[in-house]
Amino acid sequence: MYAVIRTGGKQYRVVPGARLRVEKLDAEEGAKIEFDQVLLVGEGTDVTVGKPLVEGGLVTAKVLSQGKGKKVTIIKFHRRKNYLRTKGHRQFYTEVEITDVSTKGGAKKVAAKKPAAAKAPVKKAAAKKAPAKKAAAAKAPARKAAVKKAPAKKAAAKKATAKKAE
Repeated sequence: MYAVIRTGGKQYRVVPGARLRVEKLDAEEGAKIEFDQVLLVGEGTDVTVGKPLVEGGLVTAKVLSQGKGKKVTIIKFHRRKNYLRTKGHRQFYTEVEITDVSTKGGAKKVAAKKPAAAKAPVKKAAAKKAPAKKAAAAKAPARKAAVKKAPAKKAAAKKATAKKAE
């Protein structure tokens, strides 16, 4: 059985026995915590979807550790302005191990979609293109023929007048 839970502004797909790092939670190491914001519970093709939460859905977990993530470096830089700022950030996290996924009914079950039957391959041929053109012509309204304009007349080039020798 699996579930999709929401915690710390993120969504996680969890199964019993899975370990994951979530945003920092106020809990001691070894404590049991419960995630009650369950969005979906499923097993095989039976899927229970909440609107927005599954009624009676509950995921229990055990806190393994508290810690800080890897350092992320933030750099601000403006060229030719003598401007360079660097900052580092380490996000706190709580590592948990999922122990149980359960639902106490009350939610509507939705059957998973079955894959569509394989269709016979379509042969590419000129015959295929011709009906498509006819269908497109039938759908599109008739257009008037474009009237071609005569090209603009070019100004006559001025002839250089010969200078009279005096």
